[in-house]
Amino acid sequence: MVEPSAKADLLRYLQEGREALLWKLDGLSEYDVRRPLTPTGTNLLGLVKHLAGVELGYFGDTFGRPFFVEEPPAWWYTEDAEPNADMWATADESRDDIVGLYRRAWEHSDCTIATLALDATGHVPWWPRERREVTLHHILVRVISDTQRHAGHADIVRELIDGSVGQQDGKPALHPGDRAWWEEHRNRLERVARDVGDGNGIGIGDGDG
Repeated sequence: MVEPSAKADLLRYLQEGREALLWKLDGLSEYDVRRPLTPTGTNLLGLVKHLAGVELGYFGDTFGRPFFVEEPPAWWYTEDAEPNADMWATADESRDDIVGLYRRAWEHSDCTIATLALDATGHVPWWPRERREVTLHHILVRVISDTQRHAGHADIVRELIDGSVGQQDGKPALHPGDRAWWEEHRNRLERVARDVGDGNGIGIGDGDG
């Protein structure tokens, strides 16, 4: 039977993304996990909060298995929610609250995945009506993509905070250079970028076309 093996593969990639994201919070202060490091406010704890909502919505509401049996929190995906409310933690929301919610979301999602067949259908309430119907397989692939994307964001944000890098604990997935090696590597890239930018190379969009 193919499905158990396929489910296991999909769940493994989802779990790797989940754990990679949470690892990026390790050892940081309350300030650093909340710091907005991009012009649009990207921050580590906000990424965790967002992905908790992603899992609870896609693996919960979509398949008739809502996590919030009473009224959802103010940041939930409703017309009344403040824009981008799921992408940052308020002063009243602790790191433990949000990380704990994310871990409970894993359990809720994993139960949905274990209970339903990959071809089981659900309906995404916030999608256009004509394409709301989806399969569990579709949603698994979508959530894996979203989780890994945001884990990559977290990797960059963490590097901006304290220089820490790596794909996962014990799996750096980077050249094992020391600080001097990386500094020279970065300087080399900067020199090439400046040379091309100063007109010594051909950039995208140059030429007669």
